[in-house]
Amino acid sequence: MKEKIREFITKNFLFGASDSDLNDSDSFLDKGIIDSTGMLELVAFIEEDFGVKVQDEELVPENLDSIDRLADFISRKKVLA
Repeated sequence: MKEKIREFITKNFLFGASDSDLNDSDSFLDKGIIDSTGMLELVAFIEEDFGVKVQDEELVPENLDSIDRLADFISRKKVLA
C-alpha cells in the first residue's frame, strides 16, 4: 500500500523526480509537496484506488499528511468497511 501511495505522490506531485528525499513519515504540507488543490487529487486517488470513502471531517493532516498517515488511515477505513 505504501509503495502505491509513494508512486502516486512521485508521479503527480514530484513529477517523476526522485523520491529518495521523501520518507514515509514526512509531512506533505511541511515539505511543500501537496497544497489544498492537491489534497483533492489525493482524496480522489484514495477513493478510487483503495475503495474507501473520505468524509469531510476526515480531511485533516492526522489522516492525510504523510505516506505513513495515509496508509494507517486507509487500513482503518478498510477494517470499518
